Amino acid sequence: MVIQWYPGHMAKAKREVAEQLKKVDVVFELVDARIPYSSRNPMIDDVIQQKPRVVILNKKDMANLKELEKWESYFKEKGYYPVAIDAKHGKGLKLVEQAAIKATQEKFEREKKKGLKPRAIRAMIVGIPNVGKSTLINKLAHKSIAKTGNTPGVTKQQQWIKVGNSLQLLDTPGILWPKFEDQLVGKKLSITGAIKDSIVHLDEVAIYGLEFLKTHHYEGLKNHYKIDVPIEAENIEWFDAIGRRRGLLRSGNEVDYEAVIELIIHEIRNAKIGTYTFDVIKEMEV
Repeated sequence: MVIQWYPGHMAKAKREVAEQLKKVDVVFELVDARIPYSSRNPMIDDVIQQKPRVVILNKKDMANLKELEKWESYFKEKGYYPVAIDAKHGKGLKLVEQAAIKATQEKFEREKKKGLKPRAIRAMIVGIPNVGKSTLINKLAHKSIAKTGNTPGVTKQQQWIKVGNSLQLLDTPGILWPKFEDQLVGKKLSITGAIKDSIVHLDEVAIYGLEFLKTHHYEGLKNHYKIDVPIEAENIEWFDAIGRRRGLLRSGNEVDYEAVIELIIHEIRNAKIGTYTFDVIKEMEV
């Protein structure tokens, strides 16, 4: 599953980020806490370069917290300022502002010595589509400013947003890279809803999710679907068992595999089975 998806507005967005960078003090890089590495845009490092960076790991409530701690340590070692939040429910938002203050402390001390007056921190927020940027902005601003939606790529243009007296945010459109060379990255992005279902093979995504759960949460998987399938069983046997247990059948008592695939993806994506971080740090080369 090699996905090529690079609409013109995303190429334009990358140029705009580079152009606006000189106007900001710090960059907020928003990633999905379930895929902290796979939901990063490799091109962003080239664009941001040495600008101070706060890495915001959103959707903390849907992630494996032990694995999330490892990723926070990873980003700290990179010299970034990581914070884990749940923007949808407004949890951890104060950490974002605190991290921004830490990240820009040296710069503002230099400005103070030069006799410049105190001012709000100017931050640019970047991230791939559907990681929760608009939700985060609206929560920080305490009003509905940015459009939100479950469809990737809702944000289309840049806008400055005031957050209290201490912070100003520059929102940017979501950016994806030109090609997913690693097929596994594409599956992780799909299982978490970061890319449109219409451009992927959903059967491959469901199989990926099923294999992940068999490896990392076998008992929980069986208990959730109330089935007893050996871990070594073929995926088709799992599909059959889940389909029959949930009554997803066509005429003639045949399992409706499309319905089973959609069910598995929906329940994993929405943390119905459990909370997971699909980027398992010990299994990756980072």
